Parts: sequence; C-alpha cells; structure tokens
Amino acid sequence: MAEASIPVDLFNPGQVFACLGLMEAAETLLGGARAAFDWTAAEPRFILVANGDASPVAYALEFLAKAHVVAVAPSGSVNLNAWNKGWGPAETSAPGAPAPFPDPPSPATLPALLRSEDRTLTFDHWGDDTQRDNVKFWAGAGGYPGAALLRDAVELVRSRCAAASSDPFNLRAPQSSSFRLDWRRDYIPIDAGFSPNEHGKIETVGFPLVEIFGALGLTHARPKRMNRANKLDYRYGVLGRADSTVPLLRPSFLRASLGGSMLPFPQRLFRMSLGWPGKEGQARAITNVIEERTS
Repeated sequence: MAEASIPVDLFNPGQVFACLGLMEAAETLLGGARAAFDWTAAEPRFILVANGDASPVAYALEFLAKAHVVAVAPSGSVNLNAWNKGWGPAETSAPGAPAPFPDPPSPATLPALLRSEDRTLTFDHWGDDTQRDNVKFWAGAGGYPGAALLRDAVELVRSRCAAASSDPFNLRAPQSSSFRLDWRRDYIPIDAGFSPNEHGKIETVGFPLVEIFGALGLTHARPKRMNRANKLDYRYGVLGRADSTVPLLRPSFLRASLGGSMLPFPQRLFRMSLGWPGKEGQARAITNVIEERTS
C-alpha cells in the first residue's frame, strides 16, 4: 500500500469534502482505502493510503487528467430531449439499470460520470426527491446542469492537476461558476460592498480541484443540516489523529463523522453558516465557519 499526505484547512468545508472525495476515488479506483485527518502539527493534513504502489492522491489526479464527463439519464427519460449539446455529452443508462434517484424534472440535476477507459466515478449528490439533503449550493442560470459545472472544472485543470499532488486544494484557475463548495471564491454582494458582476474587468479565481473532489466526497456523506426548515445552518465533522498512534480508518467511519455522528475516535466538529448571494431560495454561499466544543 502507498500513502499520501496533503495539507487541508479544516475551516474550509469544501476542502474537507474534497478530502473525502479523494478517499472515495482511491476506494473506487484502487481499493483498500484508509484515511484520517491529522492535526498533530500546526498545519493539519489529510492522510490517505490505498492498494498499489502509487500515491493514491497522485493516482486520482492522473485519472482526472485523462477522464471525460458525461451526463446520464434513465432509459426513456425525456431529459435527454431537453439536453443542450453545449453542456457536453449525455447518454441513457441501460433499461432496468438502477438509478440513484428518480428521473429529475429537468436535466439540471442528472447524475454525471467521470470516465476514463473502463473506470468511472459517479457524481450524484445533487439529486432531488431523496431522503437526504442534497447540499446543492449552486443554482445555474438557464438550468445549467451539475454535469456541465463538473466538465468545466475538469477542463480548467486538466493539463495541470497531475503536477499538483502535493497541494491539490490550492491549484487556482479563473472560474466563473462552480458548485460553491470553496468559500474562497464566493461572496455575498451586500457583505463585500459591491458585486463583481457589475464590473467587467474583475475575474473570479476559484479552486477547481476542491469543487471536483468536494462534489465526489458528498456521494456517500453529507454535513448535517441543523434544522430542516433552515437551509443556512450546517454541522460537519472530521475524524482523525490527535496523536500519531491513532490508526487510519475505513471510509465508512469518515463518512459518518462528516454528518456529525459521534464516534469513539478523536473528532472535531464545525458549524457552517451560509447566506443568499442573490434571491432567497436559490444559490447559497458559505459565509462563516466556527469550531464547536467536543467532550
């Protein structure tokens, strides 16, 4: 097995989600994934091991550099007729194939596949009509779908991501739209004092690898919305090492911890507040993160 270690800001929810995304990629592509957040030093790190001789982070980034995004609709879905070719390729699944959620009312939330040769990573956390919070912070203009946002993010870093394995979450690129998982890119105009959209020469810089792997990290784990009636208040947790004697853990434990489940391992909990950058009920933006006390 090979080990990778990367820096992570535990007060940046998108980076925490993206750590789980790298873990999910390692589990799917290599198998045998084990991981933990390590805050024994001044700069917290995410430790990940998986089967094989290659760094699991480097392997996931090399896969990303070669992969392509395709949206997938259930067999017989009318969403394929409404699909805009400018959003990228789309296909239907085989008749009778299982789907992560019912066929959505529009193409915007169709699942997306990140595919290279015979290997595939599935992105579907944004689906509607499930019992889980879809943690969907974006609201695309004109129904711009999640699959297209994913494709755009991949294209921004395709040629550079393989070289970013030592610090993937700080790879920057001009990014006009995103999943809104990394709050370094987003803003609330009334808080910022102006809107960049009103100034033609301001270019927003984002962190596409956080967006890509953050979306993947939400496949099997979600932060906890504290009140179902309040879409602006969440809790998330990280599981890991208060000292170097704590072992790396299976993915199921880190997934449970992200939702705030209390587990018999060193754990830290964070409260995430959001706001409405535009019209209430549409897109959301992360505005503040504080650490909660744990017993």
